Amino acid sequence: MLSAAYDFARPLLFCLDPEQAHELTLRTLEAGLHPRPAAPDDARLRMQVWGLTLPNPLGLAAGFDKDARVPDRLLAMGFGHAEVGTVTPLAQAGNPRPRIFRLLRDRAMINRLGFNNAGHAAALARLIRHRSAGLAGVVGVNIGANRDAADRVADYAAGVNAFYDVASYLAINVSSPNTPGLRDLQAPAALDELLARILTVRAALIAAGSPHRPVVVKLAPDIAEADLEPIVSVLTRHGVDGIAVSNTTLARDGLTEAAIAKEVGGLSGRPLLQRSTVMLARVHVLTQGRVPLIGIGGIDSGAAAIAKIEAGASLLQLYTGLVYEGPALLSRIKRDLSAYLDREQLGSLSAAVGRRAAAWAEGR
Repeated sequence: MLSAAYDFARPLLFCLDPEQAHELTLRTLEAGLHPRPAAPDDARLRMQVWGLTLPNPLGLAAGFDKDARVPDRLLAMGFGHAEVGTVTPLAQAGNPRPRIFRLLRDRAMINRLGFNNAGHAAALARLIRHRSAGLAGVVGVNIGANRDAADRVADYAAGVNAFYDVASYLAINVSSPNTPGLRDLQAPAALDELLARILTVRAALIAAGSPHRPVVVKLAPDIAEADLEPIVSVLTRHGVDGIAVSNTTLARDGLTEAAIAKEVGGLSGRPLLQRSTVMLARVHVLTQGRVPLIGIGGIDSGAAAIAKIEAGASLLQLYTGLVYEGPALLSRIKRDLSAYLDREQLGSLSAAVGRRAAAWAEGR
Protein backbone atom coordinates (compact mmCIF):
# COMPACT_ATOMS: atom_id res chain seq x y z
CA MET A 1 0.00 0.00 0.00
CA LEU A 2 2.83 2.40 0.85
CA SER A 3 4.50 1.60 -2.46
CA ALA A 4 1.33 2.68 -4.24
CA ALA A 5 1.33 5.75 -2.02
CA TYR A 6 4.81 6.56 -3.29
CA ASP A 7 3.60 6.35 -6.88
CA PHE A 8 0.91 8.87 -5.94
CA ALA A 9 3.28 11.10 -3.98
CA ARG A 10 6.21 11.10 -6.39
CA PRO A 11 4.91 13.94 -8.59
CA LEU A 12 4.46 16.01 -5.43
CA LEU A 13 7.94 15.15 -4.19
CA PHE A 14 9.40 16.07 -7.56
CA CYS A 15 7.81 19.50 -7.25
CA LEU A 16 10.04 20.05 -4.24
CA ASP A 17 13.71 20.94 -4.29
CA PRO A 18 15.61 17.61 -4.17
CA GLU A 19 17.03 18.33 -0.73
CA GLN A 20 13.59 19.19 0.62
CA ALA A 21 12.24 15.94 -0.82
CA HIS A 22 15.13 14.05 0.73
CA GLU A 23 14.52 15.53 4.17
CA LEU A 24 10.80 14.77 3.92
CA THR A 25 11.65 11.16 3.07
CA LEU A 26 13.96 10.86 6.07
CA ARG A 27 11.31 12.28 8.39
CA THR A 28 8.73 9.88 6.99
CA LEU A 29 11.05 6.97 7.70
CA GLU A 30 11.76 8.28 11.20
CA ALA A 31 8.01 8.23 11.78
CA GLY A 32 7.96 4.53 10.86
CA LEU A 33 6.05 5.02 7.60
CA HIS A 34 7.64 2.60 5.19
CA PRO A 35 6.80 -0.65 3.42
CA ARG A 36 7.78 -3.96 4.96
CA PRO A 37 8.52 -7.22 3.14
CA ALA A 38 5.43 -9.36 2.68
CA ALA A 39 7.47 -12.56 3.10
CA PRO A 40 10.97 -13.62 4.13
CA ASP A 41 13.67 -13.31 1.50
CA ASP A 42 14.41 -16.24 -0.78
CA ALA A 43 17.11 -18.17 1.09
CA ARG A 44 19.11 -18.44 -2.13
CA LEU A 45 19.71 -14.67 -2.01
CA ARG A 46 21.58 -14.94 1.29
CA MET A 47 25.19 -13.75 1.08
CA GLN A 48 28.11 -14.60 3.36
CA VAL A 49 30.67 -11.79 3.22
CA TRP A 50 33.43 -10.88 5.73
CA GLY A 51 32.03 -13.34 8.21
CA LEU A 52 28.69 -11.54 8.07
CA THR A 53 25.41 -13.08 6.96
CA LEU A 54 23.16 -10.82 4.88
CA PRO A 55 19.61 -11.92 3.98
CA ASN A 56 20.02 -10.46 0.49
CA PRO A 57 22.73 -8.50 -1.35
CA LEU A 58 20.85 -5.20 -1.60
CA GLY A 59 21.99 -2.20 0.40
CA LEU A 60 21.28 1.49 0.50
CA ALA A 61 24.36 3.42 -0.58
CA ALA A 62 26.07 6.11 1.45
CA GLY A 63 24.71 9.60 0.91
CA PHE A 64 21.10 8.89 1.78
CA ASP A 65 21.40 8.56 5.57
CA LYS A 66 24.44 10.74 6.22
CA ASP A 67 23.87 11.10 9.95
CA ALA A 68 22.65 7.58 10.84
CA ARG A 69 19.09 8.68 11.41
CA VAL A 70 17.25 5.65 9.98
CA PRO A 71 19.43 2.53 9.53
CA ASP A 72 16.88 0.49 11.49
CA ARG A 73 14.06 1.60 9.18
CA LEU A 74 16.09 0.78 6.08
CA LEU A 75 16.77 -2.75 7.27
CA ALA A 76 13.09 -3.13 8.18
CA MET A 77 12.17 -2.16 4.60
CA GLY A 78 14.01 -5.23 3.34
CA PHE A 79 17.52 -4.04 2.61
CA GLY A 80 20.18 -6.62 3.39
CA HIS A 81 22.47 -3.89 4.67
CA ALA A 82 22.67 -0.11 4.96
CA GLU A 83 25.65 2.20 4.73
CA VAL A 84 25.44 5.48 6.64
CA GLY A 85 27.58 8.56 6.00
CA THR A 86 29.75 9.94 4.60
CA VAL A 87 30.68 11.21 8.07
CA THR A 88 33.55 13.62 8.77
CA PRO A 89 35.13 14.36 12.18
CA LEU A 90 33.64 17.85 12.41
CA ALA A 91 30.21 18.94 11.27
CA GLN A 92 30.25 20.84 7.99
CA ALA A 93 27.59 22.50 5.86
CA GLY A 94 28.90 21.29 2.51
CA ASN A 95 28.75 23.27 -0.72
CA PRO A 96 26.31 26.14 -1.39
CA ARG A 97 22.77 25.35 -2.56
CA PRO A 98 21.35 24.41 -4.99
CA ARG A 99 23.56 21.33 -5.13
CA ILE A 100 21.33 18.45 -6.27
CA PHE A 101 19.80 18.31 -9.74
CA ARG A 102 17.42 15.79 -11.28
CA LEU A 103 17.81 14.67 -14.88
CA LEU A 104 14.37 13.17 -15.30
CA ARG A 105 14.68 11.88 -18.87
CA ASP A 106 18.04 10.31 -18.12
CA ARG A 107 16.89 8.78 -14.80
CA ALA A 108 19.93 10.37 -13.22
CA MET A 109 21.02 12.97 -10.69
CA ILE A 110 23.95 15.34 -10.27
CA ASN A 111 25.06 16.29 -6.79
CA ARG A 112 27.81 18.48 -5.39
CA LEU A 113 26.87 18.18 -1.74
CA GLY A 114 30.41 18.16 -0.37
CA PHE A 115 30.11 15.84 2.65
CA ASN A 116 27.42 17.86 4.43
CA ASN A 117 26.91 16.10 7.76
CA ALA A 118 26.65 16.68 11.50
CA GLY A 119 30.02 15.11 12.34
CA HIS A 120 31.30 12.05 14.16
CA ALA A 121 29.78 12.75 17.55
CA ALA A 122 26.19 13.08 16.29
CA ALA A 123 26.29 9.96 14.10
CA LEU A 124 28.04 7.92 16.80
CA ALA A 125 25.44 8.87 19.41
CA ARG A 126 22.65 7.77 17.10
CA LEU A 127 24.33 4.46 16.23
CA ILE A 128 24.86 3.72 19.92
CA ARG A 129 21.17 4.43 20.57
CA HIS A 130 20.11 2.23 17.64
CA ARG A 131 22.27 -0.65 18.87
CA SER A 132 20.99 -0.20 22.42
CA ALA A 133 17.43 -0.32 21.08
CA GLY A 134 18.12 -3.71 19.51
CA LEU A 135 19.22 -2.79 16.00
CA ALA A 136 20.30 -6.01 14.34
CA GLY A 137 21.72 -6.32 10.86
CA VAL A 138 24.63 -5.11 8.83
CA VAL A 139 25.24 -1.35 9.02
CA GLY A 140 28.40 0.04 7.48
CA VAL A 141 29.82 3.47 8.22
CA ASN A 142 31.28 5.49 5.36
CA ILE A 143 33.99 7.85 6.58
CA GLY A 144 35.61 10.87 4.97
CA ALA A 145 37.75 13.92 5.67
CA ASN A 146 36.74 17.49 6.40
CA ARG A 147 37.16 19.88 3.50
CA ASP A 148 39.62 22.11 5.39
CA ALA A 149 41.45 19.38 7.31
CA ALA A 150 45.17 20.01 7.70
CA ASP A 151 45.78 16.23 7.74
CA ARG A 152 43.12 14.33 5.83
CA VAL A 153 44.69 10.96 6.56
CA ALA A 154 44.32 11.73 10.28
CA ASP A 155 40.61 12.38 9.69
CA TYR A 156 40.18 8.88 8.26
CA ALA A 157 42.11 7.36 11.15
CA ALA A 158 39.83 9.25 13.54
CA GLY A 159 36.80 7.81 11.74
CA VAL A 160 38.05 4.27 12.22
CA ASN A 161 38.59 4.94 15.92
CA ALA A 162 35.21 6.62 16.37
CA PHE A 163 32.99 4.03 14.72
CA TYR A 164 34.91 0.81 15.19
CA ASP A 165 32.65 -0.56 17.93
CA VAL A 166 29.33 0.25 16.25
CA ALA A 167 30.01 -0.43 12.55
CA SER A 168 29.60 -3.79 10.84
CA TYR A 169 32.24 -2.56 8.40
CA LEU A 170 34.03 0.69 7.59
CA ALA A 171 33.98 2.21 4.10
CA ILE A 172 36.83 4.57 3.22
CA ASN A 173 35.53 7.22 0.83
CA VAL A 174 38.42 8.62 -1.21
CA SER A 175 36.35 8.94 -4.38
CA SER A 176 33.87 11.79 -3.97
CA PRO A 177 34.36 14.44 -6.65
CA ASN A 178 32.86 17.16 -4.47
CA THR A 179 35.70 17.78 -1.99
CA PRO A 180 38.64 19.41 -3.81
CA GLY A 181 41.68 17.16 -3.92
CA LEU A 182 40.02 14.21 -2.19
CA ARG A 183 40.39 11.89 -5.19
CA ASP A 184 44.16 12.49 -5.07
CA LEU A 185 44.12 9.99 -2.19
CA GLN A 186 43.44 7.26 -4.76
CA ALA A 187 46.93 7.71 -6.24
CA PRO A 188 49.02 4.66 -5.29
CA ALA A 189 51.54 6.46 -3.04
CA ALA A 190 48.85 8.45 -1.20
CA LEU A 191 46.62 5.39 -0.92
CA ASP A 192 49.53 3.39 0.47
CA GLU A 193 50.06 5.97 3.22
CA LEU A 194 46.35 6.21 3.99
CA LEU A 195 45.88 2.46 4.32
CA ALA A 196 49.00 2.08 6.42
CA ARG A 197 47.61 4.61 8.93
CA ILE A 198 44.10 3.18 8.93
CA LEU A 199 45.17 -0.43 9.28
CA THR A 200 47.64 0.47 12.04
CA VAL A 201 44.71 1.94 13.97
CA ARG A 202 42.68 -1.21 13.35
CA ALA A 203 45.55 -3.45 14.45
CA ALA A 204 45.85 -1.53 17.70
CA LEU A 205 42.14 -1.87 18.37
CA ILE A 206 42.26 -5.60 17.70
CA ALA A 207 45.29 -5.95 19.97
CA ALA A 208 43.27 -4.22 22.69
CA GLY A 209 40.54 -6.84 22.39
CA SER A 210 38.16 -5.48 19.74
CA PRO A 211 36.94 -7.80 16.96
CA HIS A 212 38.14 -7.60 13.37
CA ARG A 213 36.09 -5.03 11.44
CA PRO A 214 36.22 -5.18 7.64
CA VAL A 215 37.69 -2.19 5.82
CA VAL A 216 36.29 -1.40 2.36
CA VAL A 217 37.72 1.21 0.00
CA LYS A 218 35.33 3.04 -2.34
CA LEU A 219 36.77 3.98 -5.74
CA ALA A 220 35.75 6.52 -8.38
CA PRO A 221 34.53 5.29 -11.78
CA ASP A 222 36.74 7.79 -13.58
CA ILE A 223 40.05 6.05 -12.87
CA ALA A 224 41.89 5.50 -16.15
CA GLU A 225 42.21 1.85 -17.13
CA ALA A 226 46.02 2.07 -17.03
CA ASP A 227 45.90 3.45 -13.47
CA LEU A 228 43.52 0.83 -12.11
CA GLU A 229 45.99 -2.02 -11.79
CA PRO A 230 48.52 -0.15 -9.58
CA ILE A 231 45.68 1.12 -7.39
CA VAL A 232 44.22 -2.35 -6.97
CA SER A 233 47.74 -3.65 -6.27
CA VAL A 234 48.02 -1.28 -3.31
CA LEU A 235 44.63 -2.39 -2.02
CA THR A 236 45.43 -6.08 -2.24
CA ARG A 237 48.93 -5.66 -0.79
CA HIS A 238 47.39 -4.07 2.30
CA GLY A 239 44.77 -6.81 2.46
CA VAL A 240 41.67 -4.63 2.37
CA ASP A 241 38.55 -6.64 3.01
CA GLY A 242 36.48 -5.20 0.17
CA ILE A 243 36.35 -2.72 -2.67
CA ALA A 244 33.27 -0.66 -3.57
CA VAL A 245 32.89 0.20 -7.26
CA SER A 246 31.92 2.94 -7.71
CA ASN A 247 31.14 6.48 -6.62
CA THR A 248 29.58 9.13 -8.88
CA THR A 249 31.19 10.15 -12.17
CA LEU A 250 32.32 13.44 -13.66
CA ALA A 251 31.60 12.10 -17.15
CA ARG A 252 28.51 13.29 -19.01
CA ASP A 253 28.39 10.76 -21.84
CA GLY A 254 25.04 10.20 -23.51
CA LEU A 255 22.94 12.59 -21.46
CA THR A 256 19.91 14.13 -23.13
CA GLU A 257 19.29 17.00 -20.72
CA ALA A 258 22.16 19.19 -21.87
CA ALA A 259 21.38 22.25 -19.75
CA ILE A 260 21.36 20.34 -16.44
CA ALA A 261 24.31 18.20 -17.55
CA LYS A 262 26.47 21.34 -17.35
CA GLU A 263 26.05 21.47 -13.58
CA VAL A 264 29.22 20.71 -11.63
CA GLY A 265 29.17 17.57 -9.50
CA GLY A 266 29.00 13.81 -9.55
CA LEU A 267 26.52 12.04 -11.81
CA SER A 268 24.60 9.02 -10.54
CA GLY A 269 21.83 6.86 -11.90
CA ARG A 270 21.17 4.93 -15.08
CA PRO A 271 23.90 6.57 -17.24
CA LEU A 272 26.52 5.30 -14.77
CA LEU A 273 25.59 1.62 -15.19
CA GLN A 274 27.86 0.71 -18.10
CA ARG A 275 30.92 2.63 -16.88
CA SER A 276 30.71 1.41 -13.31
CA THR A 277 29.99 -2.21 -14.25
CA VAL A 278 32.94 -2.42 -16.65
CA MET A 279 35.20 -1.08 -13.93
CA LEU A 280 33.70 -3.50 -11.40
CA ALA A 281 34.50 -6.42 -13.69
CA ARG A 282 38.06 -5.20 -14.22
CA VAL A 283 38.60 -5.02 -10.47
CA HIS A 284 37.17 -8.54 -10.13
CA VAL A 285 39.61 -9.80 -12.75
CA LEU A 286 42.56 -7.97 -11.21
CA THR A 287 41.81 -9.40 -7.76
CA GLN A 288 41.12 -12.85 -9.25
CA GLY A 289 37.79 -12.83 -7.45
CA ARG A 290 39.50 -13.02 -4.06
CA VAL A 291 38.26 -9.69 -2.67
CA PRO A 292 34.51 -9.18 -2.14
CA LEU A 293 33.22 -6.28 -4.22
CA ILE A 294 30.26 -3.96 -3.72
CA GLY A 295 28.64 -3.02 -7.04
CA ILE A 296 27.21 0.50 -7.15
CA GLY A 297 25.98 2.67 -10.00
CA GLY A 298 22.85 2.61 -12.14
CA ILE A 299 20.94 -0.18 -10.39
CA ASP A 300 17.28 0.53 -11.11
CA SER A 301 16.05 -2.89 -12.25
CA GLY A 302 16.56 -6.60 -11.76
CA ALA A 303 18.51 -6.75 -15.02
CA ALA A 304 20.96 -4.11 -13.75
CA ALA A 305 21.39 -6.00 -10.46
CA ILE A 306 22.07 -9.26 -12.32
CA ALA A 307 24.65 -7.49 -14.50
CA LYS A 308 26.51 -6.32 -11.39
CA ILE A 309 26.48 -9.80 -9.84
CA GLU A 310 27.73 -11.42 -13.03
CA ALA A 311 30.43 -8.75 -13.33
CA GLY A 312 31.78 -9.66 -9.90
CA ALA A 313 29.74 -7.99 -7.16
CA SER A 314 28.94 -9.91 -3.99
CA LEU A 315 26.88 -7.03 -2.61
CA LEU A 316 24.92 -4.28 -4.33
CA GLN A 317 24.03 -0.73 -3.34
CA LEU A 318 21.47 1.61 -4.84
CA TYR A 319 20.17 5.10 -4.22
CA THR A 320 19.23 7.09 -7.34
CA GLY A 321 17.20 4.15 -8.66
CA LEU A 322 14.99 4.39 -5.58
CA VAL A 323 14.36 8.08 -6.24
CA TYR A 324 12.79 7.24 -9.58
CA GLU A 325 11.34 3.79 -8.91
CA GLY A 326 10.29 4.07 -5.28
CA PRO A 327 10.50 1.41 -2.54
CA ALA A 328 8.79 -1.22 -4.69
CA LEU A 329 12.10 -1.49 -6.56
CA LEU A 330 13.47 -3.63 -3.72
CA SER A 331 10.88 -6.38 -4.06
CA ARG A 332 11.05 -6.28 -7.87
CA ILE A 333 14.80 -6.79 -7.85
CA LYS A 334 14.52 -9.66 -5.39
CA ARG A 335 11.87 -11.36 -7.53
CA ASP A 336 14.02 -10.93 -10.62
CA LEU A 337 17.05 -12.36 -8.84
CA SER A 338 15.06 -15.41 -7.76
CA ALA A 339 13.72 -15.88 -11.29
CA TYR A 340 17.29 -15.60 -12.61
CA LEU A 341 18.43 -18.38 -10.28
CA ASP A 342 15.54 -20.56 -11.46
CA ARG A 343 16.36 -19.86 -15.10
CA GLU A 344 20.07 -20.52 -14.70
CA GLN A 345 19.50 -23.49 -12.40
CA LEU A 346 21.74 -22.04 -9.68
CA GLY A 347 21.38 -23.00 -6.05
CA SER A 348 22.52 -19.65 -4.68
CA LEU A 349 23.20 -16.12 -5.84
CA SER A 350 26.80 -16.42 -4.70
CA ALA A 351 27.31 -19.00 -7.45
CA ALA A 352 26.61 -16.28 -10.03
CA VAL A 353 29.24 -13.82 -8.78
CA GLY A 354 31.70 -13.05 -11.58
CA ARG A 355 30.17 -15.43 -14.16
CA ARG A 356 30.60 -12.85 -16.92
CA ALA A 357 33.38 -10.73 -15.45
CA ALA A 358 35.79 -11.37 -18.31
CA ALA A 359 33.23 -10.24 -20.90
CA TRP A 360 32.21 -7.19 -18.88
CA ALA A 361 35.86 -6.26 -18.36
CA GLU A 362 36.18 -6.00 -22.13
CA GLY A 363 33.07 -3.82 -22.26
CA ARG A 364 30.83 -6.54 -23.69
